[in-house]
Amino acid sequence: MMTLRTVHRWSAIILVAFVCVHIANHLVSLLSVSMHIAFMRTARTVYRHPVAETVLLASVATQAVSGLALVMKGWRSRRGRVAWMQAASGAYLAMFLVVHVAAVLAGRVIFGLDTNFFFAAAGLHVPPYQLFFAPYYFLAVWAFFAHVACALQHHAQWQPRTRSLVLIVLTASGGVVALLLVLSLAGRIAPFAVPAEYKAVYSSSVRP
Repeated sequence: MMTLRTVHRWSAIILVAFVCVHIANHLVSLLSVSMHIAFMRTARTVYRHPVAETVLLASVATQAVSGLALVMKGWRSRRGRVAWMQAASGAYLAMFLVVHVAAVLAGRVIFGLDTNFFFAAAGLHVPPYQLFFAPYYFLAVWAFFAHVACALQHHAQWQPRTRSLVLIVLTASGGVVALLLVLSLAGRIAPFAVPAEYKAVYSSSVRP
């Protein structure tokens, strides 16, 4: 019989693979938005296939529920900074996954939008929503790197110094990548115009 932790790890493997592609996709936006969208269109042929998308959505739900359950289960026995960072980053990721996936589905089904780069960026271009979305995206990317780093710290069969170095490098890299992606979405690296229909989701004063 599979344990809660085993289920969590298997769903994590699927999501880590997808998130790595997703982050790589966003990093392409540092070059240009058009290249980002071209990359996304190619990747979507895989992850928006009905079977693949069903597996991804099931993994998100499994990861969120099992992750929060593990955080609560180990609350009193957790010791050390790494253990608490793993719990905190995991709890934030669970919240982000549920909210972000719900927003994307709402964008597609309710608003009839292509949930591409502009859908993600729009909230950073309609005041005062950037006050929410800048830390929201930054913490999500950083939490992903931190959570993976903590998992490796606990389970990788490496020397203690190697594990500590990996933890430092991954968490620091997560901060750099998170900052770059937020700046890209905000148009601070390569300026771009967000189409009005995406801004209209956040502001009744903006019309397509």
